Amino acid sequence: MPELPDIVVYIEAMEKRILAHRLEHVRIASPFLLRTATPPLASAEGRGVVRLRRLGKRICIGLDNDIWLVLHLMIAGRLHWKKRDAKLSPPRGLAAFDFDNGTLLWTEAGSQKRASLHLVAGEDGLAALDPGGIEVMESDLARFAAALTSANHTLKRALTDPRLFSGIGNAYSDEILFEARLSPLALTQKLKPEEIERLYAAVRKSLSEWTERLRKESGEEFPEKVTAFRPGMAVHGRYKEACPRCRAKIQRIRYAANETNYCPNCQTGGKLLADRALSRLLRDDWPRTPEEMEMYTRERK
Repeated sequence: MPELPDIVVYIEAMEKRILAHRLEHVRIASPFLLRTATPPLASAEGRGVVRLRRLGKRICIGLDNDIWLVLHLMIAGRLHWKKRDAKLSPPRGLAAFDFDNGTLLWTEAGSQKRASLHLVAGEDGLAALDPGGIEVMESDLARFAAALTSANHTLKRALTDPRLFSGIGNAYSDEILFEARLSPLALTQKLKPEEIERLYAAVRKSLSEWTERLRKESGEEFPEKVTAFRPGMAVHGRYKEACPRCRAKIQRIRYAANETNYCPNCQTGGKLLADRALSRLLRDDWPRTPEEMEMYTRERK
């Protein structure tokens, strides 16, 4: 799912192309995309774009009649800038926003249609879609610590909870926790003050550095390589690869359709974290160290 750095770069690219331009027509190909009936879609057509804004992981396009188009890309949604009246081809094509100078195409890979479009009126309409998480890049340490410790959750869950923190998801939370040298399963209310401070610094460093990397990667072009798995990442998506810091093998915890990647040396004191998909079967035989896991794997080949 595109997260804060990806959304920021998307918005910057869109500002260069659609700000102060007129949205002439909106074409919807997927019946599952539009989630609101009022204001009607027709109220957005023929209006000028006056501002763009990020709301968590959503992209908000503000029009001159105080109507907002709110795009949530979810996991597989992507945006593309094309020539005016570009072809919209389902099933991947969800919608096309035809401006006076080009077309913004919205696609979604896969069969699960999770992306969503809301039309809302004014600031009150936007506020109704806001989960309420703080903007860490605009927050001081005290406010960050208060949000983090407001409930006793694992660090992974807390960082990716949009009610606590805005714009952080599965990929960048892995990178943040690696930078902070903290276990994804550490409990928020048991952290020491110095660990909270280290985490705060890691969030700000990781998000700002990745935003700048993505800016440089796109340059003046529209970002077309938006992905959760990037070559420069330290741990996310790098299961069994060498840790860039200590060369230990990156490990993972799998749950539902997600996985958490971490370095057992740098983040968990040499201990493996139980993978729910497997540890439920192994119970007391679950290996406690990377070395035991290697031995367990070899024995079963």
